[in-house]
Amino acid sequence: MRVAVPKEIAPHEHRVALTPDAAAALVKGGIEVLVERGAGEGAFHRDAAYEAAGARVVGDAATLYGQADVVLKVQKPTRDEVDRMREGAVLVAFLQALTSPELVEHLAARRITSVGMEGIPRISRAQKMDALSSQANLAGYKAVLLAAESLPKFFPMLMTAAGTIFAARVLVIGAGVAGLQAIATARRLGAQVWGYDVRAVVKEQVESLGAKFLELDAGIAAAEDTGGYAKSLSAEETRRQQELFAEKTKDFDVVITTALVPGKPAPRLVTKETVAGMRPGSVIVDLAAEAGGNCELT
Repeated sequence: MRVAVPKEIAPHEHRVALTPDAAAALVKGGIEVLVERGAGEGAFHRDAAYEAAGARVVGDAATLYGQADVVLKVQKPTRDEVDRMREGAVLVAFLQALTSPELVEHLAARRITSVGMEGIPRISRAQKMDALSSQANLAGYKAVLLAAESLPKFFPMLMTAAGTIFAARVLVIGAGVAGLQAIATARRLGAQVWGYDVRAVVKEQVESLGAKFLELDAGIAAAEDTGGYAKSLSAEETRRQQELFAEKTKDFDVVITTALVPGKPAPRLVTKETVAGMRPGSVIVDLAAEAGGNCELT
């Protein structure tokens, strides 16, 4: 069996689907591993490291796809990438299948068996394969660092001879894996932090990290599905939520949005009118951008 790792071509994508250490484990198990030249450079994995692990570095994508039985990717493939795959091959990637019906149909037409990593359940038996939670954790951490770098004031309170600079006020919308990590990171940097989620059950988790839970009287009931994920809101509930955010966000220096509904576009929480009413110099980091964005201006 030949497992192939192409170079990611999505803009600003630096990740690679297989590290040299993981490649070595596959090679040890008798699997031939092919890696496109430069595939790991963005993640600081050189071609020489893959070769040392027993993988074979291939010079171009066309040759790689033409020889692959299994293709490992981070981002979902483009139509051109699908056309390069062999019929009957297997694809493993973050497919976003529920919001990419044309891609799914094209993969089916090419008889390519596809595994969407975002569909792996968050249960104990599947924990080692839960790549989505791992990436969300990192995204929540990085979102705060980006916000701190962009904000024209300090996150912690600083007392100087010239006076006191009060701590930044941070609001994290969505208390899933990414949101909770963002809350924890912002707290570690010394900010005053509030968290919000339509699922009232996560209030305890937000407060356990030293943050305050933002209470919104939006009249939302039964906002959680049987799997523990947030459900889509009605048009009236969404409108009411947007109105409340428009008022509340005026009090914050940083707003980090992480709200997602599985299989659907990201809920629109922050309108352009809300952005216009925020403090001058304030920062929004929209982690739901790939799914359409929680902010209207994303």
